[in-house]
Amino acid sequence: MKNNSHLKLRALCEGALLIAAAQILGYIKIFALPNGGSITLNMLPIFIYCSRWGFGYGILASFVLSLLQLMLDGAYAWGWQSIIGDYILAYTVIGLAGLFHKRKYGFFSGILAGSAARFIISYIVGATVWGEYMPEHFFGMTMTTPWFYSALYNGSYIFACMFLDLVVAAILFKPLNGFITGKDLRLK
Repeated sequence: MKNNSHLKLRALCEGALLIAAAQILGYIKIFALPNGGSITLNMLPIFIYCSRWGFGYGILASFVLSLLQLMLDGAYAWGWQSIIGDYILAYTVIGLAGLFHKRKYGFFSGILAGSAARFIISYIVGATVWGEYMPEHFFGMTMTTPWFYSALYNGSYIFACMFLDLVVAAILFKPLNGFITGKDLRLK
Protein backbone atom coordinates (compact mmCIF):
# COMPACT_ATOMS: atom_id res chain seq x y z
CA MET A 1 0.00 0.00 0.00
CA LYS A 2 1.43 3.36 -1.01
CA ASN A 3 1.04 6.08 1.57
CA ASN A 4 0.51 9.77 0.98
CA SER A 5 4.04 10.91 1.91
CA HIS A 6 5.51 8.32 -0.48
CA LEU A 7 3.37 9.70 -3.30
CA LYS A 8 4.32 13.31 -2.52
CA LEU A 9 8.00 12.44 -2.56
CA ARG A 10 7.56 10.54 -5.81
CA ALA A 11 5.68 13.49 -7.34
CA LEU A 12 8.50 15.88 -6.39
CA CYS A 13 11.21 13.56 -7.72
CA GLU A 14 9.39 12.93 -10.98
CA GLY A 15 8.70 16.64 -11.27
CA ALA A 16 12.37 17.48 -10.90
CA LEU A 17 13.35 14.93 -13.54
CA LEU A 18 10.68 15.97 -16.03
CA ILE A 19 11.40 19.68 -15.52
CA ALA A 20 15.08 18.96 -16.20
CA ALA A 21 14.10 16.99 -19.32
CA ALA A 22 11.92 19.90 -20.46
CA GLN A 23 14.78 22.36 -20.00
CA ILE A 24 17.20 20.12 -21.92
CA LEU A 25 14.69 19.56 -24.74
CA GLY A 26 14.33 23.35 -24.94
CA TYR A 27 17.95 23.54 -26.09
CA ILE A 28 17.27 21.20 -29.01
CA LYS A 29 15.68 23.65 -31.41
CA ILE A 30 14.20 22.41 -34.67
CA PHE A 31 13.61 26.00 -35.74
CA ALA A 32 14.12 29.33 -33.97
CA LEU A 33 12.52 32.66 -34.77
CA PRO A 34 14.71 35.78 -34.67
CA ASN A 35 13.06 37.47 -31.67
CA GLY A 36 12.47 34.45 -29.47
CA GLY A 37 10.26 31.45 -29.78
CA SER A 38 11.36 28.14 -31.21
CA ILE A 39 10.01 24.76 -32.19
CA THR A 40 11.07 22.23 -29.55
CA LEU A 41 9.66 19.35 -27.53
CA ASN A 42 10.21 21.11 -24.21
CA MET A 43 6.53 21.18 -23.24
CA LEU A 44 6.06 17.40 -23.65
CA PRO A 45 7.67 16.34 -20.34
CA ILE A 46 5.45 18.85 -18.53
CA PHE A 47 2.38 17.50 -20.32
CA ILE A 48 3.37 13.99 -19.23
CA TYR A 49 3.79 15.20 -15.65
CA CYS A 50 0.41 16.95 -15.74
CA SER A 51 -1.23 13.81 -17.10
CA ARG A 52 0.26 11.74 -14.27
CA TRP A 53 -0.19 14.07 -11.31
CA GLY A 54 -2.95 16.53 -12.18
CA PHE A 55 -3.42 20.25 -11.97
CA GLY A 56 -1.80 21.18 -8.63
CA TYR A 57 1.50 19.48 -9.23
CA GLY A 58 1.36 20.33 -12.93
CA ILE A 59 0.97 24.06 -12.40
CA LEU A 60 3.85 24.00 -9.90
CA ALA A 61 6.11 22.16 -12.37
CA SER A 62 5.15 24.60 -15.13
CA PHE A 63 5.94 27.54 -12.87
CA VAL A 64 9.37 26.10 -12.02
CA LEU A 65 10.02 25.59 -15.75
CA SER A 66 9.03 29.22 -16.36
CA LEU A 67 11.65 30.38 -13.87
CA LEU A 68 14.32 28.16 -15.44
CA GLN A 69 13.42 29.42 -18.90
CA LEU A 70 13.66 33.00 -17.66
CA MET A 71 16.99 32.52 -15.89
CA LEU A 72 18.67 30.36 -18.52
CA ASP A 73 17.02 31.56 -21.76
CA GLY A 74 15.75 35.03 -20.82
CA ALA A 75 17.71 36.90 -23.49
CA TYR A 76 14.52 38.31 -25.00
CA ALA A 77 13.02 39.65 -21.74
CA TRP A 78 13.65 43.38 -21.95
CA GLY A 79 11.24 44.58 -19.33
CA TRP A 80 9.02 43.45 -16.50
CA GLN A 81 6.07 42.99 -18.87
CA SER A 82 8.08 40.52 -20.94
CA ILE A 83 9.41 38.73 -17.86
CA ILE A 84 5.90 38.21 -16.51
CA GLY A 85 4.15 37.61 -19.84
CA ASP A 86 6.65 35.81 -22.06
CA TYR A 87 8.10 33.62 -19.35
CA ILE A 88 6.22 33.33 -16.08
CA LEU A 89 2.65 33.36 -17.41
CA ALA A 90 3.28 31.77 -20.81
CA TYR A 91 5.02 28.73 -19.33
CA THR A 92 2.96 28.43 -16.15
CA VAL A 93 -0.35 28.09 -18.04
CA ILE A 94 0.98 24.90 -19.63
CA GLY A 95 0.06 23.33 -16.29
CA LEU A 96 -3.62 23.72 -17.19
CA ALA A 97 -3.09 20.39 -18.95
CA GLY A 98 -3.41 18.82 -15.51
CA LEU A 99 -7.14 19.65 -15.46
CA PHE A 100 -7.66 16.76 -17.88
CA HIS A 101 -5.57 14.21 -16.05
CA LYS A 102 -8.11 11.51 -15.21
CA ARG A 103 -10.21 11.83 -18.33
CA LYS A 104 -10.30 9.60 -21.36
CA TYR A 105 -7.82 11.05 -23.85
CA GLY A 106 -6.94 13.58 -21.15
CA PHE A 107 -3.26 13.48 -22.11
CA PHE A 108 -4.06 14.69 -25.61
CA SER A 109 -6.71 17.16 -24.43
CA GLY A 110 -4.16 18.53 -21.97
CA ILE A 111 -1.64 19.08 -24.75
CA LEU A 112 -4.26 21.02 -26.72
CA ALA A 113 -5.39 23.07 -23.70
CA GLY A 114 -1.89 23.85 -22.42
CA SER A 115 -0.69 24.86 -25.88
CA ALA A 116 -3.78 26.99 -26.50
CA ALA A 117 -3.36 28.74 -23.14
CA ARG A 118 0.31 29.43 -23.89
CA PHE A 119 -0.67 30.83 -27.28
CA ILE A 120 -3.30 33.16 -25.78
CA ILE A 121 -0.79 34.61 -23.29
CA SER A 122 1.94 34.96 -25.93
CA TYR A 123 -0.54 36.46 -28.40
CA ILE A 124 -1.62 39.18 -25.96
CA VAL A 125 1.94 39.93 -24.83
CA GLY A 126 3.15 39.95 -28.43
CA ALA A 127 0.55 42.49 -29.53
CA THR A 128 0.77 44.76 -26.48
CA VAL A 129 4.43 44.58 -25.43
CA TRP A 130 6.23 43.70 -28.65
CA GLY A 131 3.83 45.34 -31.14
CA GLU A 132 6.02 48.42 -31.54
CA TYR A 133 8.78 46.20 -32.98
CA MET A 134 6.50 44.78 -35.67
CA PRO A 135 8.28 44.54 -39.03
CA GLU A 136 6.68 45.76 -42.23
CA HIS A 137 6.80 42.25 -43.70
CA PHE A 138 6.71 38.86 -42.01
CA PHE A 139 6.41 35.45 -43.71
CA GLY A 140 6.03 37.31 -47.00
CA MET A 141 2.98 39.27 -45.83
CA THR A 142 2.56 42.96 -45.12
CA MET A 143 1.93 43.55 -41.43
CA THR A 144 -0.70 46.17 -40.70
CA THR A 145 -1.66 45.46 -37.09
CA PRO A 146 0.31 44.11 -34.11
CA TRP A 147 -2.58 41.73 -33.31
CA PHE A 148 -2.27 39.96 -36.66
CA TYR A 149 1.52 39.97 -36.43
CA SER A 150 1.42 38.50 -32.92
CA ALA A 151 -1.02 35.78 -33.99
CA LEU A 152 1.17 34.87 -36.94
CA TYR A 153 4.47 35.07 -35.06
CA ASN A 154 3.41 33.20 -31.91
CA GLY A 155 1.10 30.80 -33.70
CA SER A 156 3.86 29.76 -36.08
CA TYR A 157 5.97 28.19 -33.35
CA ILE A 158 3.48 27.37 -30.58
CA PHE A 159 1.13 25.42 -32.84
CA ALA A 160 4.09 23.71 -34.51
CA CYS A 161 5.27 22.66 -31.01
CA MET A 162 1.75 21.48 -30.20
CA PHE A 163 1.60 19.40 -33.38
CA LEU A 164 5.04 17.93 -32.69
CA ASP A 165 4.03 17.15 -29.09
CA LEU A 166 0.85 15.42 -30.30
CA VAL A 167 2.77 13.30 -32.83
CA VAL A 168 5.39 12.20 -30.30
CA ALA A 169 2.67 11.68 -27.66
CA ALA A 170 0.74 9.43 -30.05
CA ILE A 171 3.88 7.37 -30.66
CA LEU A 172 4.67 7.09 -26.93
CA PHE A 173 1.13 6.61 -25.66
CA LYS A 174 0.62 2.93 -26.39
CA PRO A 175 3.91 1.65 -24.94
CA LEU A 176 3.87 4.12 -22.01
CA ASN A 177 0.12 4.32 -21.38
CA GLY A 178 0.34 3.12 -17.77
CA PHE A 179 3.07 5.62 -16.95
CA ILE A 180 1.55 8.59 -18.79
CA THR A 181 -1.90 8.11 -17.30
CA GLY A 182 -0.53 7.42 -13.83
CA LYS A 183 -2.00 3.92 -13.51
CA ASP A 184 1.13 2.90 -11.58
CA LEU A 185 0.25 5.50 -8.92
CA ARG A 186 -3.17 4.11 -8.02
CA LEU A 187 -3.48 2.73 -4.52
CA LYS A 188 -3.81 -1.04 -4.44
